[in-house]
Amino acid sequence: MNGIWYYVIAFFLIWFIALIFNKKLEKYGVNVNFPILMWKTKRLRGFIDRTANRSPKFWKWFMNIGIFVSAGFMVFMAISLVYSLTTIRTTPSVSLIVPGVEIPGSPIFIPFLSGFIALATVIIVHEFGHGILARVEKVNIKSIGLLLFAILPGAFVEPDDEQINKLSRPAKLRIYVAGSISNLSLAAIALIIMTLLSSCIIPAVFHEDGVSITRLTDDGNAKTYVSEGMIIKSIDNYTINKSSDYIKAVSSLKPNHTIHMTTDHGSYNFKLKANPANTSLGYMGIQAQSHYVLNNNFNLPILNSILPILLQLPELFTWIFFLNFAIGTFNLLPMKPLDGGYLFENLLSYVVSDSILKAIVSFMTYLMAIIIVFSLGYSFFGVLL
Repeated sequence: MNGIWYYVIAFFLIWFIALIFNKKLEKYGVNVNFPILMWKTKRLRGFIDRTANRSPKFWKWFMNIGIFVSAGFMVFMAISLVYSLTTIRTTPSVSLIVPGVEIPGSPIFIPFLSGFIALATVIIVHEFGHGILARVEKVNIKSIGLLLFAILPGAFVEPDDEQINKLSRPAKLRIYVAGSISNLSLAAIALIIMTLLSSCIIPAVFHEDGVSITRLTDDGNAKTYVSEGMIIKSIDNYTINKSSDYIKAVSSLKPNHTIHMTTDHGSYNFKLKANPANTSLGYMGIQAQSHYVLNNNFNLPILNSILPILLQLPELFTWIFFLNFAIGTFNLLPMKPLDGGYLFENLLSYVVSDSILKAIVSFMTYLMAIIIVFSLGYSFFGVLL
């Protein structure tokens, strides 16, 4: 089933229940105000307090370093966003991220389950990062909770804004960068785990035997000839024994070239289209991953049903890494209401007067927003036209 239908079904189911049982839900702290569904609680404040109080000096020094890291990413992301306009016709660099849904014009497809779990880690870690640093700086937390904007999930930690405004600029900066630095830290941890799984643990248990087709896209010709689950054995003159062979073969493909593909179900010939993300490359419309087979010494009946689960972990940690890094750095763009906007405003306040501060921040906010909207619109409608 197309991923968009999961969201459509969930939308009607959740909002049907919410609107029917509106009064009863209020007793549990749920506020129903379409299109926003919000649940507030104070229960998790104790966990945040305990985490903040274990080592407040560590959190302050860690976020002091985080200010410099965040400032660097803020500049890099702003420059990258502006530069992306020069490559918008060949390599779109701004796209929506919706697990399980193929977005027109987006070069990225995120599997539903692993993508949804990874997105949950982004939201939770980000907001808890803000909450922990708020408590380190002795700022009260009014509430913690979850929200749903139509069908888009989110989480929030609501600190006392008046108390934040009274803090010193370094203390404010630590709170502002805490969310993205928490995402980047989790991304680094996920990258380490993913590397250990892929390079150490899985090779000890499995060995590669070609690549398997996991998904066929609508914008390629391969879907007419091959099916998901097939194992690719060769492409033209390249024999595919492992994923690196597949990457090498695909990188040499050109638009309008007719390829010869051999699979475990037979051989097929079909013409390539241009890659939506880079029109100079050929495009089959295939997403594939390594096909693994258990090593003989692990081929035991008890283990056969358990070990394949291990193969799903690298994908999960890959998306935890990717989404935490991508959203964490995107959130550092110098535009409000993103954290990067508040970071930019407070850093700028060191060198410019208040009379022109708001004008500069507003200009950057509108500039970044216009580029993002234009890029999304161009990539979306460019594919449909």
